[in-house]
Amino acid sequence: MAQGPDTLKVNERFGPHRGYASGTRLASNIEPDRVVNTHCCFCGQQCGIQLKVKDNEVVGFEPWYEFPFNRGMLCPKGVKRYLQGSHPDRLLHALQRDPAAPGGFRATEYDAAVRVAADAIARIQTEHGNDAFAVLTGASLTTEKAYLMGKFARVCLRTANIDYNGRLCMVSAAAGNKLAFGIDRAANPWSDILKAEVIWISGANVAECAPITTEYVWQARDNGARIIVVDPRITPMARTCDLFLPVKPGRDVALFNGILQLMIEHDWLDHDFIEKHTAGFEKLAEHVSTWTPARTSRISGVPEKSIRQAAEWWGQAKTSFLMHARGIEHHSHGVQNVLGAINIVLASGRIGRENCGYATITGQGNGQGGREHGQKCDQLPGARDIANPEHRAHIAQVWGVEPDDLPGRGVDAYEIIRKIDRGEIRGLLSICFNPIVSLPDNNFVRRALEKLDFFVSIDFFLNETARHADIVLPGSLHEEDEGTVTQTEGRVIKINKAIDCPGEARQDWRIIQDIAAALGRPHGLAFSSPREIFDELRVASRGGVADYSGITYEKIEKQYGVFWPCPSDDHPGTPRLFEPGAWNPIATGAGPFYFPDGRARFNVAEYTPPTEDVDQEYPVILTTGRVVSQFLSGTQTRRIGPLVDQYPEPRIEMHPQLAESLGVQDGDWVTAESRRGDCTLRAMVVTTIRPDTVFIPYHWPGRKSANQLTISAQDPISKIPEYKVCAVRLRKAEHAPEYAEQLEPQQG
Repeated sequence: MAQGPDTLKVNERFGPHRGYASGTRLASNIEPDRVVNTHCCFCGQQCGIQLKVKDNEVVGFEPWYEFPFNRGMLCPKGVKRYLQGSHPDRLLHALQRDPAAPGGFRATEYDAAVRVAADAIARIQTEHGNDAFAVLTGASLTTEKAYLMGKFARVCLRTANIDYNGRLCMVSAAAGNKLAFGIDRAANPWSDILKAEVIWISGANVAECAPITTEYVWQARDNGARIIVVDPRITPMARTCDLFLPVKPGRDVALFNGILQLMIEHDWLDHDFIEKHTAGFEKLAEHVSTWTPARTSRISGVPEKSIRQAAEWWGQAKTSFLMHARGIEHHSHGVQNVLGAINIVLASGRIGRENCGYATITGQGNGQGGREHGQKCDQLPGARDIANPEHRAHIAQVWGVEPDDLPGRGVDAYEIIRKIDRGEIRGLLSICFNPIVSLPDNNFVRRALEKLDFFVSIDFFLNETARHADIVLPGSLHEEDEGTVTQTEGRVIKINKAIDCPGEARQDWRIIQDIAAALGRPHGLAFSSPREIFDELRVASRGGVADYSGITYEKIEKQYGVFWPCPSDDHPGTPRLFEPGAWNPIATGAGPFYFPDGRARFNVAEYTPPTEDVDQEYPVILTTGRVVSQFLSGTQTRRIGPLVDQYPEPRIEMHPQLAESLGVQDGDWVTAESRRGDCTLRAMVVTTIRPDTVFIPYHWPGRKSANQLTISAQDPISKIPEYKVCAVRLRKAEHAPEYAEQLEPQQG
């Protein structure tokens, strides 16, 4: 397929601008028609916000002080989120690829575009089989849309090949939680952070990626908590912590094993908890016996003295809270890292009670709910297993189909791309996913997508991946629809519709149902509202681990969210998992964990080095992550002027020692090259990173993309890619890159 046009040119030709460029601040003296309580559209914290609406336009915001998670506080992204709706790049019409048209697309009537998409799907599946058409979805969709996408793929398309971009985010945490606890959810509400004596933060740059969580940690510090931060970079939280452990990227499981060895050596264990509520400790203790402080230090890169101090603080605490994020999960052994973290929590016995806990920090807006109700390749609603006959029978009954008619387990998102490259998948529908920016080794991804027979994309901006589509259908922004999401604590909350879709844009769930109708396969896909979808989801989830059956829109509004599991109308929800006596549909024993015997599992966490370690040819470690003003592939935040102003372009962050060896000063152009690609960016010389490591944020496309360099190696269990470690070589660039002339002035 030919490369598509840039987004601005598309709307200059096919749709009117809606009044505001991304750099424009809306007038503060506009009197709104109404104020709508809803939530931020970005990360998994899902902070409460009030949107001000005037003439079907979001014109500003007010703090929502009553919502308990953020109590009116917002990060820079939340404050400016409302500006994107009036960006001139907003898709107002369906587009059809036309090489003869300026920019490669022409506007087309919505129903005609849906018909073209349906005809292409039918042709591909008739000629090549149902699995020759795949679906890629997003973890920023509401739970209703996530549920609908799973049903659409399996009932309408009858394809096994559906997966989602949460594959890039939370799946290692999910897999580790299921192996240890039998359930995939943060074990605690964030209020339990406040009175913990020790807070351990691994691989989570909370100050930039989850700023409201930072407030909880600071309150705990004010209450006397000691803060331990583990990261290869001295992040903002690390600058004020009590103990910083500068781990070498990819070596976290070695550190956790070493901590547990010291806990055992000094008998900093809760023997009663281990005996009554866990299994597998003896085997694990034998495994970690070889992880002496000296060995742990040599492999992890953390000084032995600091390892001993961390073990002492953690081991002797009476209350504690451990949290982690992508820093330990984005690895080819990410599940092992997660299990290592869980092991030191279980050994302490500090879980399932007030002020003691463990949590994974959700990245995407509905990263939790999006992995519970059926858009994963191996999953059915209620966090059921698609390979389990009983689970299949339950969902088949709800959906009015035979269990044998449901496809089996599909493949993960990256394997879908590989199957496209091999010609096994010929068609693709993508919604709320930008794989050309967000997947590793993205030059390969681009080449693969160009091989598709047909590609239809649903989105509200023409993102970099959609430029390769044959049909683009204009979808809905967060504030243009209603539904639920499940935020980082496990609290199900309500997104309220504030405005209507502009132009010919449609709510995403309506577009999916229109495609099903055009295919002549509307069975089970004729919902009239998100509430109707949610009510069916409640039935589908009943009896599953992720049981939403007792949650209603009204209960959510009344309680400011409902923590799942919530198995009945009179059940209040479950803010804290694993408390004695808490509802548990799995355990027949006395314990609180989600296994038949009620016991949590210790798991041996094996250390393996990164798939691609440094060598003489590529001697520097590259790690990637976020910056505070940008989000994911940047489709939204790169169109919000004040956020662009805050961090206009990616930079290569490096230590002064490394910079000196290259003859590089701050602001110089530097080329980073891996075995897969290269990019040239300005250097940011800082003392807050390990000398053997460089950091590049991943929010930018094209020649500025960090994912030109990253490796597509995956965890064997979770299939999450190894974004956090690959080997690169660096050199001072002889001249600025071609794109540099586009950098000034920056207007978003």
